[in-house]
Amino acid sequence: MVGVAEGRPSGPAPPTDTGAVGRPLLSLALAAMMDEVHAHSGAVYLLAPDQPVLEMAVMAGMPRAFVAPWERVGLSAPVPVAQAVRERGLVWVGGEEEMARCFPRIAVVLPYPFALAALPLATPSAVYGAVFVTWPAEHPPVLGDWEREHLTGACDRLALRLERAAAERRTLRPEPDLLAVPPAGGSAGVLGSVEAARMVHRLPYGLASLDLHGRVSYANAAAAELLGLPVSELLGTRLWASVPWLNDPMYEDRYRGALLSQHVTSFVALRPPGDWLSFRMYPDTTGLSVRISRARAVAELGRATPPPGEASPPPSLVTISQVLGLAGALTEAVGVQDVVQLVADEIVPAVGSQGLMILGSQSGRLHVLGQRGYRDARAIEQFHGTPLSAPAPSTRVLTTGAPAFFDSRQQLERLYPVRQAIRDGFAAWAYLPLIASGRPVGTCVLAYADPHPFPAEERAVLTSLGGLIAQALERARLYDAKHRLAHGLQQALLPHSLPRLPGFDAAARYLPATQGMEIGGDFYDLVPARPTAAAVIGDVQGHNVTAAGLMGQLRTAVRAYTTVGQEPQDVMRSTNGLLMDLGVELFASCLYLRLDAADGSAVMSRAGHPPPLLRRPDGRVRVLDLAGGPLLGIDPAATYPTTRVDLAPGSVLVLYTDGLVETPGADIEDALAELGQRLGAAGDVPLSQLAHVLVEQSAVVRERIDDVAVLLLRARGNR
Repeated sequence: MVGVAEGRPSGPAPPTDTGAVGRPLLSLALAAMMDEVHAHSGAVYLLAPDQPVLEMAVMAGMPRAFVAPWERVGLSAPVPVAQAVRERGLVWVGGEEEMARCFPRIAVVLPYPFALAALPLATPSAVYGAVFVTWPAEHPPVLGDWEREHLTGACDRLALRLERAAAERRTLRPEPDLLAVPPAGGSAGVLGSVEAARMVHRLPYGLASLDLHGRVSYANAAAAELLGLPVSELLGTRLWASVPWLNDPMYEDRYRGALLSQHVTSFVALRPPGDWLSFRMYPDTTGLSVRISRARAVAELGRATPPPGEASPPPSLVTISQVLGLAGALTEAVGVQDVVQLVADEIVPAVGSQGLMILGSQSGRLHVLGQRGYRDARAIEQFHGTPLSAPAPSTRVLTTGAPAFFDSRQQLERLYPVRQAIRDGFAAWAYLPLIASGRPVGTCVLAYADPHPFPAEERAVLTSLGGLIAQALERARLYDAKHRLAHGLQQALLPHSLPRLPGFDAAARYLPATQGMEIGGDFYDLVPARPTAAAVIGDVQGHNVTAAGLMGQLRTAVRAYTTVGQEPQDVMRSTNGLLMDLGVELFASCLYLRLDAADGSAVMSRAGHPPPLLRRPDGRVRVLDLAGGPLLGIDPAATYPTTRVDLAPGSVLVLYTDGLVETPGADIEDALAELGQRLGAAGDVPLSQLAHVLVEQSAVVRERIDDVAVLLLRARGNR
């Protein structure tokens, strides 16, 4: 048993085991919980030892295959059970539309109408897992108070029992999944069943009964005749497996939809060469009853029907669902490290591997882009810089385009003796070539702690995932390259270092936006003119090359106007005129300061820019209410009045762009107050350290949608 204290996985329990939990604790608790709230399916997840992963321990009410993509989920995954653990609270999804809005990955795989509640199994000191239960589509879109109370109470009780078992070092035995079964009847029920079977046998249309797994438990003679198989060959099989012309994921999808929604569902299928049959499914919590009859002639449906025996059976819907769910995760990756993180969080838990290595191909060599689970640095070094011509599985799969699967270390070392020198602690591997648009981009290595057979279906899934990872990795590498180019351009337009000003110390910080790739127009500069110096900070509207180029022009213009001796208000007016003359239809905010070390003052002029903060030597902080004018580039006749501020030795001026304090949904006054508090609490520290406090420790900055520029000035006096 593993717990999580304070949201972090705890260590494993001591090896001493005083026994196992005797009764099926999880199954009984889940069954009672579902019965109390009239749910028709559910599952219990437990935290995996030493991993931030939830593993499904027991399922009830539906086959586990329905939720195959989520048998193992990382705690950071965007699925209800993981969110319930992260938030330590109930997560409610009231229907199909809400599922699509809040959890689109699940909606892609299970596009059926049903309601779901997920809750953590947690005590005040630890989290042990999570539970979800589902209801048919008829459930109201809002969870009832009594349902909430029953579910919360049941999960709290189960969490306490798990905590007690962990404290007593008692392990949980594996428990079978719970599938509903019809109640057994007495002799009267047997006689009734016999007569019911006779009645059904005489009906002119086909009737069949399917269990929750889709297996045929009963079929009358008419059903066998319509399906073209004897009853003996139908019993115990799935229709879409035993009847060749029903071997289509669409038909299995109808069965899944009927069970999950508990709605009557129907479809029409073509029995070769030209007979159309109608299937109508009536679900309950024990399975489905299927009525089969001849349908009227159906016009061309736009689907080509391959001749019998020419096409191989399509992949099962579970496989397709798994790929769809994981593909949805990869679409969210932006940069290369995002791809590595998503593969580690989503794909590795889903396929059950314990190690991951993603290698990128560049200049004829493989380079490690990211890894998880490899604890020996020497094993990682063996991969990094491997020539594509080297006799290694990671290069072989990339040059041939064919994946390689090794069930055991012996199998790997027999084909690649060079691997004998690498002891990475794993016992089975899947090497997947990453090919995007016909071009090799790298290799994905999935490593398993124990010998692991790779059946044909699993190999097909992993190969498909390799293609999805390759596409995501190629997009991410292009994004990273453009990102480096864009921000390299912007950094080239900003000052490489700050000049030393008479009477003032200075420090600056610039951070690009974390969302999006385009460059912004934030700028700052110091001009060491005589007898006074000048400082400027501004922000050109937009995040593109035009904004960056205009930023460079404005910075150059301000330096020129300062050098010829213009007063602050004239510098702003001239810069405004230049922006109007350029006709770029972009605006800019700006704050310009003329610094005079002789009398310890600053004359400031502002054009729509956020007000600076002043920290006095005694630690008091205030926001400077400066006179000013409109944004540059709006009004050719605008004027920009000035404000004089005295700066005692030790005073600190904080100039910044709006990315430091503005974020959607946040109040600017609150953000300024919080910035002032951090400025006052920082004390008399070096400016570089103060810049770190103001920028790196800001909650707004962590997920910034805009660039951030900060310029700090400290008055030294005449010395």
